[in-house]
Amino acid sequence: TFTVEEAVETIGFGRFHVALFLIMGSTGVAEAMEIMLIAVVSPLIRCEWQLQDWQVALVTTMVFFGYMVFSIVLGLLADRYGRWKILLLSFLWAAYFSLLTSFAPSYIWFVFLRAMVGGGVSGHAQGREENKQITSMCSCFNPFLSLGKVFWLAGSLLIIGLASVVNPTIGWRWLIRIASIPGILLILVFKFIPESARYNVSTGNEAAGLATLQRIAKMNGVTMPEGVLREPAKERRGRFKDLVHPKYLRTTLQIWIIW
Repeated sequence: TFTVEEAVETIGFGRFHVALFLIMGSTGVAEAMEIMLIAVVSPLIRCEWQLQDWQVALVTTMVFFGYMVFSIVLGLLADRYGRWKILLLSFLWAAYFSLLTSFAPSYIWFVFLRAMVGGGVSGHAQGREENKQITSMCSCFNPFLSLGKVFWLAGSLLIIGLASVVNPTIGWRWLIRIASIPGILLILVFKFIPESARYNVSTGNEAAGLATLQRIAKMNGVTMPEGVLREPAKERRGRFKDLVHPKYLRTTLQIWIIW
């Protein structure tokens, strides 16, 4: 028998990982554009709707509030229904509410819709982190994981550059519509992203997990390890209260404070 980790090590690094890196990295571009959008739109909506300082600040607060709440919800759903489905849902969700924001008739609607965008964007992390875990098991992929931060920076620079051209000419509503394009394009290439083999095996669907691994091996031009795909049985899954167990409490608090 062999495990998912052993199969990934045998398959090694290849064309599949490069393609996956570019697609999942591009989610960072879309995410950065949606998050940083508020910084370049706030001065304009302040003037249009005669907003006070706290009202402008509330927009950003609600975006991250939506991100915080839905990251928990979508994380639980991803564990139950799979990463692929939740990742697709988050792309559709974020693109839909982002486009709706460009038609917001009032400040209240704008705040609500941007909070929904933040919720949708939070789902991007479910698939991106899962693919990082799978691909990072191949040691030669680790440099690409660090390079992935460039995508967020690229998205931030792109939205600022677009704002300098679009805002003074056709207005902030068109800037929001243009900013939603990367997320829509990602939906079109979404079929390339496979469901996590680790997730399939953990739910007892070894056949689907094996099919994913075989697909990766074929793209990389290598052979699968011999034997039957199996994962060692686990006594139980982790629970939230494990994070505050005396054994892990100090580490948990340190990570929370750092973030």
